[in-house]
Amino acid sequence: MKNYFLTICFLFASLTIFAQSGHIMQGVGAVNMSMGGAATAQPLDINGAMQWNPATLSEFDGKIVSFNIGAFFSSPELRSSLPEGAMGPGSPSVSGVTEDDRGTSPMPSLAFLWGKEDSKHTFGVSAFGISGFGVTFNEETNLPFDGEGNPNPNWDPNNSNPINYPQAFGGFGHIESDYMLLQIGLSYAFEISDQLSIGIQPNFNYASLELAPNPLATPSQTLGYPAADKASAIGYGGQVGIFYNSGEVLKLGASYKSKQYFGDFDFDQKYLDGSEAPNVTFNMNYPAIYSVGLGLSGGKFDFALDYRYVDYENTEGFEESGWQIADSGPMEGFPTGAVNGFGWKNMSILSVGLQYQATEKLPIRIGYTYSSNPIDDELAFYSIPATAVIENAAQIGFSYVINNKIDLSAVYHYGFRGDGASGELLNPTPEAFGGPWNADTNPLGAVPGSSVSYDMTTSMIQVGINYSFGNNNDETPEPIE
Repeated sequence: MKNYFLTICFLFASLTIFAQSGHIMQGVGAVNMSMGGAATAQPLDINGAMQWNPATLSEFDGKIVSFNIGAFFSSPELRSSLPEGAMGPGSPSVSGVTEDDRGTSPMPSLAFLWGKEDSKHTFGVSAFGISGFGVTFNEETNLPFDGEGNPNPNWDPNNSNPINYPQAFGGFGHIESDYMLLQIGLSYAFEISDQLSIGIQPNFNYASLELAPNPLATPSQTLGYPAADKASAIGYGGQVGIFYNSGEVLKLGASYKSKQYFGDFDFDQKYLDGSEAPNVTFNMNYPAIYSVGLGLSGGKFDFALDYRYVDYENTEGFEESGWQIADSGPMEGFPTGAVNGFGWKNMSILSVGLQYQATEKLPIRIGYTYSSNPIDDELAFYSIPATAVIENAAQIGFSYVINNKIDLSAVYHYGFRGDGASGELLNPTPEAFGGPWNADTNPLGAVPGSSVSYDMTTSMIQVGINYSFGNNNDETPEPIE
């Protein structure tokens, strides 16, 4: 079992994972996702327990393995525009939309729990894809000029996205990003009394990041921004939690997931012509998350409510924003064209879920998740590679209990952005588009009259199976509380 589990963990590391709440998965597994991710005080399955509050593992006995796999689809759209005259005297206003071309991505999770009914100790191990983002925006082909700079008579400025113009024309060209974070957690819960438990979970993380073009690099004056090969980093962190179960209706829980500290991503890079570009390094940690939860159980109903606070503003890679400023040479005091980071704000997440025991074998669930938008409109330009921020998400799911050993679960998720983010195009040399760069009045290099925005919806179908070892009783279990 141990070797098989490790094999699956390394397999997961090769899969692309995407997120909705900032770059954080709102839930793990079909059961937890169907409850909107709420599990801090209402442990309905071991996946949600290990992800959000290890103290709740004390609610489970025996040996349980859980495997979930889902198909996730997102449809980001990137929009941008330039005002009249931005591309030269007499030039018309330009605007367009580019749709993402990534397709469907797999979403797996694996967890194993063991404990004894008469023991105060419960243990667990998990491998979850807990974070990610990724986009594929193809280069714009409806261009004002041909490769030799001659005007294109068939150019339609009302259907031409300037941010995806080739780099030679001042755009980014083809935009590709791919980030994933695999977390392996070792969970332990101790039952202080029949009503109170505490838990701890050291975490070990693997992350990979690919960016093309790479905005973390200083562009060449002749070759533009390079593209970065996929780089990886190892990280560590932990989680602690507390859980109270009154034994009747009320349940309460709280947990703290520390910042996950990573080593630097070390990017090997090449320019568009295939020549080697200087390596760059970038540090991007995973933010600390504070969670509190309320659970209510009675009759055939289970209700869960979670509130989370995500500390992006004190997380490397997310706290800084703006252009890197040259500290020497002829460009001293001016932006280099390399960005400092995303500049995301702290965010709040509200998750709510309701389970109804329709029959002894069929619990039905609905869930909703609201996430505040961490992307400041002023800094929307910097988050083009990470547009996977969903403000509202709705889920519906169910389980079917086959016997005391096996139960199956499924969930459907739909997420939509809400108000989204919209700001101005930023350029370290905005004078090329009719606007000055000034460290005091225009430190980000906003192009006057321009705009950049993105919108997205997500959908997902996920299925899971739980298997309990050592239980030879094939009778139907008691209804889930």
